[in-house]
Amino acid sequence: MSSLNERQLNEIRHIVKTGRVLTSESDRFSYSYDASFGTYLPDVVIQTKDVQELAALVKLANRERIPVYPRGHATSLSGGPLPVKGGMVIDLSVMNDVLEIDAEDLVAIVSPGVLTADIHKAAEAVGLMYPPDPSSSHVSTIGGNLAENSGGPRGLKYGTTKDYVLGLEVITPQGDIIRTGGRTVKNVTGYDLTKLIVGSEGTLGIITKAILRLIPKPPASETVMAIFDSLVDAGRAISEILTSGILPAKMELMDQASMVAVENYQPSGLPKDAEALILIELDGHPAAVRDEAEQVFRVCRAVGAREVRIPQTKEEKEQMWKARKLVSPAIVQKKPTKISEDATVPRSKIPDMCRRLQEIKKKYDIDLVVFGHIGDGNLHPNIIADKSDKDEMRRVEQAIAEIFEAAVELGGTLSGEHGIGIMKAPFMEMELGPIGLDMMKRIKQAWDPNNIMNPGKIFPEPGQKLVLSE
Repeated sequence: MSSLNERQLNEIRHIVKTGRVLTSESDRFSYSYDASFGTYLPDVVIQTKDVQELAALVKLANRERIPVYPRGHATSLSGGPLPVKGGMVIDLSVMNDVLEIDAEDLVAIVSPGVLTADIHKAAEAVGLMYPPDPSSSHVSTIGGNLAENSGGPRGLKYGTTKDYVLGLEVITPQGDIIRTGGRTVKNVTGYDLTKLIVGSEGTLGIITKAILRLIPKPPASETVMAIFDSLVDAGRAISEILTSGILPAKMELMDQASMVAVENYQPSGLPKDAEALILIELDGHPAAVRDEAEQVFRVCRAVGAREVRIPQTKEEKEQMWKARKLVSPAIVQKKPTKISEDATVPRSKIPDMCRRLQEIKKKYDIDLVVFGHIGDGNLHPNIIADKSDKDEMRRVEQAIAEIFEAAVELGGTLSGEHGIGIMKAPFMEMELGPIGLDMMKRIKQAWDPNNIMNPGKIFPEPGQKLVLSE
């Protein structure tokens, strides 16, 4: 049963004239989980495309102290949209009607339920590019990307979501509609509220529209694959490439365990006995990228690569990148539960972090696979387990805590692109310190004094610990 009273539910139904109010248990269970861990039942689920209705709902929630949980397609790996305190889930995936490309101003105007991949397609149709490319872009909504400040392989050269947001329309926790930023690249009027809201994980308001910056699409790209018998040599190759005046669009790492998993799942010609593989994509003017590919080839050979390949056909190139994309589906063939982390360290510390990960793997006797966006230090240590094995899941919890500690000790961060949500909240003070965390809490308190907007996220509850085994 819902913990909202009949008066509150009737008021919600009265407000929502153009959408749906879902209160049945089966409907509410459909909104109780995401791509991370845990199940939390909301009291009511609301779908509406009308911004005025949404604002009225938030006004009601603020007055009645009802928790509000904005949600897209729930691909979050950190528990971002989970309704941990019950209340209202606002399903923003239905707000997918606005996708306008202005080629003259180099902007896209989008509503939050638009799929990120659809923005890519619309921009490319007029010779432009929206650079942020999370791996989930074919299923994730732009609203979720904005909430989490999503990244992706192209983050090395082009940055993350926040670097392409010029303006927002936002419903505040008080139910007011505000607009931040605008359509201009330069805008230094007052505090940068746009950047504050992007990455705030739904704790400061509901994004109902965004103005995104687009750039001209590079006319050509080349790929280089380098195979190494030593992870240290692979790390040296990355440093040499990045200090040689070349800035690749992507630099992706696969460790031995991920290569073995891919070969066992769908043979792709990867060497099972190599310690590391780096995939490098260069983009720009055709003559420039050909020259850069040759330079990268020479650098990798000079630092000890066993083999360096430059694909000669489009099909060869696609096969190489397909192998990288197969890592996630390949590793879950062994065990059904996948815990995806994204600890990020300075590039110079990548070999140290990889060593620490191998030590943690042995210490806790866990199945650990390492891949990720190595060019910007964003590693994805993935642990494969079986959540029905309580003892294994307890070891996994301890291992994850040590992974976070290692990243912070090496000068890195808890999250490069997955967000904090509930999964990483217990470790926030470790990175920010008590005063840094308190400053963030003060911002939240000023914006949302009644704590209705996505409560239970980012900030740890007293004594909160990471718990994966239920």
